[in-house]
Amino acid sequence: MTMGDIVTDNAQRFPDTAAYRLGSRVVSHAELRCRAVRLVSAMVAAGLRRQDRIAVMGRNSVEFGELMAATQLGGIVMATINFRLSRPEVFDVLQRVTPSLIFCDDEFAPMIGDVARQLSGVKLVSIGSAGRPDMIGFEEFAASGRPDELPLTARPDDIACLLFTSGTTGASKCCILGHRELRRIVFAANAEMRAGSDDRGLINMPMFHFGAIAIIGALHARGGTVCLQRRFVPGEAAHLAATENITVLHLAPVMLQTLLDEVGDDGLLDDVRTVVYSAAPMTIATLRQAIRTMPGAGFLNLYGQTECIVSSLPRELHTVTTPDAARRLSSVGFPFPGVRVRIVDDDDREVPPGQPGEILVRSDSLFRGYWNDHAATLNTLRDSWCHTGDVGRFDERGLLYLVDRKKDVIISGGENVYSPEVEDVITALDEVTGCAVVGVPDPQWGEAVCAVVVLRPGKTLELDAVQHAVRRRLARYKVPRRLVVVDELPLLATGKIDKKRLRAEVADG
Repeated sequence: MTMGDIVTDNAQRFPDTAAYRLGSRVVSHAELRCRAVRLVSAMVAAGLRRQDRIAVMGRNSVEFGELMAATQLGGIVMATINFRLSRPEVFDVLQRVTPSLIFCDDEFAPMIGDVARQLSGVKLVSIGSAGRPDMIGFEEFAASGRPDELPLTARPDDIACLLFTSGTTGASKCCILGHRELRRIVFAANAEMRAGSDDRGLINMPMFHFGAIAIIGALHARGGTVCLQRRFVPGEAAHLAATENITVLHLAPVMLQTLLDEVGDDGLLDDVRTVVYSAAPMTIATLRQAIRTMPGAGFLNLYGQTECIVSSLPRELHTVTTPDAARRLSSVGFPFPGVRVRIVDDDDREVPPGQPGEILVRSDSLFRGYWNDHAATLNTLRDSWCHTGDVGRFDERGLLYLVDRKKDVIISGGENVYSPEVEDVITALDEVTGCAVVGVPDPQWGEAVCAVVVLRPGKTLELDAVQHAVRRRLARYKVPRRLVVVDELPLLATGKIDKKRLRAEVADG
């Protein structure tokens, strides 16, 4: 079966249930399929064939969801573009995926219009008012298709989408995900979320990102509703949660903390039944606050990459009353059913429980490789195992813990320093509200540990206080030699700290 079968099944089983809601606009599952069929017909009229590519660059919108459904039905490949990219980066992305059609929000139309002049044979569609002579409007484009006949049909072996990695440790890569593996991913996530047709999920993660695509698919897998927020604004999110009777939240922990601080004890999140978080473990303090605010909610930590889903910490293990709560909540749970995980050393030899090593994953839901990058594919997919580049360890119970990104490990004086353990110590200081630890060049030690912190209002912090706190808990070689205070930490779309950018900025002074 294909992802398009989900669109068709929902149109038959839950025709009047909303598939997408954004502001005053509501599109039911029956209407979504009808709109998707019309869009496929319009794409064929524009010259596309099955497995040709379109590119989408825009903020969260119903149109984005309609394009997703259309490509899933028709076997056309959707490539999503991070709207935060610079002009040269957007050009590079489009050169790599060579789309026949580019759909973009009005706010990105000037950039796309300029870039498209350097590409041959590409047509432009504005997700908006078509304010440029070189672009057709979305509704005008859709009207060129027919709603009563699907001219192309996706096949299970087809490529579904091309998704670019966030490039946290190097240049971004273009992951190939097919219909078979994407179906396995969304139904696995749906089972963990326990979501049905009466669930309404708030999606404010950007839809160009794998995380949002997976959760949207998981909600739609059983006929649920996706309520869209164009971007995460805490006050607006709180209002939507109340007025749309949101039952599922999907947030990075830093976003969840901001939302909790916004709503206080106002009861705006009373309908929430499931909180899905990713990108980082949740602290005990945040979980306690979340349980007080949403006493009827279960919590679920999902860990994975664009290349593969890996593990989940289920709601049953999200308790704060047991002695090992802090340790357990710092894990990313157990591997998904059907997913095998190994922890190996630099020679791909398995290491014993408790010892850190690279996380390797094998499953039927792995990505197929990197688009037009055979060398990178061979380097990542070796002997059918996906080398994630993450450093992790298993405990005696089989819980998986993330230690660091392999390329984020700081090597100081020949010793490995894993930044999260240093960050945990510094974040616990009363003066600190945010922390990232990175390595910076050092003539004596090769790399020096540098702590970059955000302070609470009115607080100050000196390097010797940080060093004293870390020295009490960790080995001396893990003690920061530099302290940098910033107003905010740079974040990726996923809510993760952008350490690649941070390293460059700190190294540049």
